Amino acid sequence: MRVEQPPQSRRSAPLSPQRSSEAEQPLVVIVDDDSSVQEALSELILSAGFQPVCFSSTRDLLDADVLDRPGCLILDVHMPGSSGLDLQRHLAQTGNPKPVIFLTGHGDIPMTVQAMKAGAVDFLTKPVRDQTLLDPVIEGVAMDAARRAASAVAKRNIERLDTLTPREREVLHQVARGRLNKQIAFDLGISEVTVKLHRGNVMRKMEAASIGELIRAWETLPAPMREAGAN
Repeated sequence: MRVEQPPQSRRSAPLSPQRSSEAEQPLVVIVDDDSSVQEALSELILSAGFQPVCFSSTRDLLDADVLDRPGCLILDVHMPGSSGLDLQRHLAQTGNPKPVIFLTGHGDIPMTVQAMKAGAVDFLTKPVRDQTLLDPVIEGVAMDAARRAASAVAKRNIERLDTLTPREREVLHQVARGRLNKQIAFDLGISEVTVKLHRGNVMRKMEAASIGELIRAWETLPAPMREAGAN
């Protein structure tokens, strides 16, 4: 089925926002004020194994509780109220890096440049071939999954970091800089034996099996936390 030619013989109502909390499978959020486009996109998304949910305006989307679900967004540009570009800007300002695919019947080069510079996965114009749309949807879902996985790792490492004493944090920072035990001992004014004890505690608390693994865990921490370790 092509998105530009939705069959009228099979009407499939878009999934309601209430059903979106029932599972954690990728959710493709469609925001378009044309019900026929909503229906065609929903059928296409379902055929690709994803769960669609539709809204007629950005306001309806923001009033629903779906943006924390894994997945991506398919946005029209021109809609009643705020535009798709306005929604993309709002998500960026509120710290929600949800992948966005624009699908519009009225796009131009400046609009495309604006959307892509703001991080859109793709900017497509209607009518569009099924695979041309599905490719960025699959990419967007994969991007969101990778971001969520990285965020979960960072959160876990932050929790582990909180178990370290101030001195252990100092040692961790020095290890991450590639400093040797004797260098750390000199910098901190402690014995090399004490450095080894602190480093062992750091490895255990950070659940790192090797120095390389410890450094990789360190690199997942937010920059302010890494900088604080130097103080």
